[in-house]
Amino acid sequence: MSFTGFGVVAGAALTEAVRRAGADHVEPTIAGNLAIRPESDGGGWVLDDGYAGDRFPSFAILVPGDLPLLTADPDAVRDYFGAVLPIVHSVADPGAKIVFGSGTARTAPDGMPETEAHRRFAEVLRTARDTAAANDLRIVLEPLSRSETNVLNSVAETVRFLDDAAVDGVDVVADLFHIRNEGESLDVLREHGARIGHVHVSDRDRRPLGAEGGDDVWRDFLAAVHDGGYRGPVSLECNWSPPPDAAEAEIRRSLDLLRGSGAELM
Repeated sequence: MSFTGFGVVAGAALTEAVRRAGADHVEPTIAGNLAIRPESDGGGWVLDDGYAGDRFPSFAILVPGDLPLLTADPDAVRDYFGAVLPIVHSVADPGAKIVFGSGTARTAPDGMPETEAHRRFAEVLRTARDTAAANDLRIVLEPLSRSETNVLNSVAETVRFLDDAAVDGVDVVADLFHIRNEGESLDVLREHGARIGHVHVSDRDRRPLGAEGGDDVWRDFLAAVHDGGYRGPVSLECNWSPPPDAAEAEIRRSLDLLRGSGAELM
């Protein structure tokens, strides 16, 4: 198996630990981490100074949970993307990917029909896609398990949604944690391989690879995305131990397992 790099989804507190552990890239989280709202700034979004002058190939957690995307004024949604995506661009590699998960923000309120939720989310997604493109960024849409949202819970459902809504230019994220939770067959990654635009991997329950109580499903998962034709980067998205030294050791072990599993860099 060949991929272009192995990275780690991380907030600012773990950035240096990720680098010391030998990752090929850091995937910063955006809302409330890379982009922050200082109390003295009247609520405006600014870049966290710790990221200034750096460059990253991908980002996660695009929208804060207190922005209800399906019921907010469309102008507020547009303003959010218009404020935050230029900040991301300032520290992004050309064409960097932004994982659009943000389960709380995109959850439909009780009583909203699925067709209406999908219609509204398609509008939000087009706004995010177009604003991202204007900033040389790419949106990739992440299916999330039902424990996190009631809108788009599987790879197959997300592909159908994009096709039915005619939202082009947006690929799908394959995240093993959500695929496991939804009981989705790994064959979907072979069937829809051309639609996979980014990959997140972890052991059972978002544990680090090789953790006690884990298994080897992540190996089968990587084989499936590779069989489907994906050759891009793979990011670890795990619940690391709070102390940075312990997290660094877990990250290093997870990276070693990735690199020793037959998953190589192109």
